[in-house]
Amino acid sequence: MQRLIDAALPVIAALAITVVLFSAAVALAGFDPLAVWALIYAGGFGDSFAWQNTLQRAAPLMLTGLAVALPAQAGRVIIGAEGALVLGGLAAAALGTTVSGGSPWVVWPLMALAGMLAGGLWIALAGWLREKREVNETISSLLLAFIAIALFNQCVETVLRDPASLNKPSTLPLPDALMLPPVPGLDVHWGLVAGVLLALVAAVVMRFTPLGLALKVAGGNPRTALGVGLPVATLTIGACFAGGAAAGLAGAIEVAAVHGAANGSLIAGYGYSGILIAFAARFSPAGVIPVALLVGGIAASGSLLQRRLGLPDAAVTVLLGFAFVALIGCETLRGRSFWSKGRA
Repeated sequence: MQRLIDAALPVIAALAITVVLFSAAVALAGFDPLAVWALIYAGGFGDSFAWQNTLQRAAPLMLTGLAVALPAQAGRVIIGAEGALVLGGLAAAALGTTVSGGSPWVVWPLMALAGMLAGGLWIALAGWLREKREVNETISSLLLAFIAIALFNQCVETVLRDPASLNKPSTLPLPDALMLPPVPGLDVHWGLVAGVLLALVAAVVMRFTPLGLALKVAGGNPRTALGVGLPVATLTIGACFAGGAAAGLAGAIEVAAVHGAANGSLIAGYGYSGILIAFAARFSPAGVIPVALLVGGIAASGSLLQRRLGLPDAAVTVLLGFAFVALIGCETLRGRSFWSKGRA
């Protein structure tokens, strides 16, 4: 129970600070904070339509949250999932249009593998630079994200561009037969199922397998891991590859289920939101699921705030920004006397 309290207290404090800061900002802008919070709830969780929208937005967020949480199991802080996502989407779109005449049941797995391979190798590069050249993986992964976006734009606007895409450069569109259908009974694509399954599998691996224990040892104390013969470099680079693969899969599914082609719509900030999700979940693969649902619901409420109150759609981005800063600030206090005050 004490460990549960220690884990929950900083998150609860961060949420309280976020509510106070955002309410103050909304009040200063001339809006009623209670009305704003009511619309955020209604837009994200108020009815079945809101839930469908929330689940649709949460699907890629689960995968980009895993892109941060999985490398963290080996002690690596990766924040470049946006680059892995766009390259995964680009690879999937290029492969899908190349084999567009094939059976969807063959092409869909190939597109997913192409996206995972592109994203995984890109983030694994950050892990390799850390292990072999001692380059900080947080900085290198962020810089690699900018490079990936530049490469994406260059390919979409030149060698892979559809001549018919005039105002919005895109790759060739996927045939209708290759568009991924929604989950039966829901207006949500299969990225939600993929995110939930991958998060649960990762949680089981970390909790019950020798690989999970090896990753924890390698991330917690590399010297001890080396002393007992663990391949630390392989484990950490592999964890980075797994995280990048999750983000690349998110890009592939966005292309196959939502956009139908690779274009600027893929650069939607899902990778950066994944950082907040992973930190809020304390890098727990299973914890990524509820946090992604919460963030997806907040993001889904932006259009309702704009229609009902005239608040800009970016208001929810400000809210998430407050949450991230508050969470980071409260996490730095974890384990200090401030949290343990009053213990016997």
